Amino acid sequence: MFDSVGRIRERLLGATRGRPRPGDARPAGKPRGSGTGRAPNLFEAAAAYVAACAEDDQDGMEEAAGWVSPEALSFGVNELACRAVIALARERDESPRTVARALLGLPPA
Repeated sequence: MFDSVGRIRERLLGATRGRPRPGDARPAGKPRGSGTGRAPNLFEAAAAYVAACAEDDQDGMEEAAGWVSPEALSFGVNELACRAVIALARERDESPRTVARALLGLPPA
């Protein structure tokens, strides 16, 4: 019985030892300025990736792409694109299709 308690204790201690403490330097692969000590979610990665693309920041793109799986990043970028088109469509009082085509330089459908 005490042996199993010791193993559980070691697992718990081992799990907490690898966590960053508040005030520690930003670990590689964490979002710039996050300061939370937690892993970025797919939406944070997508936002950082798209912003880096817009600024032609190759290092920022590579860093953000390493935060989540390629599939998760793709999903996040797609969700960001949808939300951006919807917001612009509301702002312009146009359909999302019209806005999306205009952003891509396509003729109206």
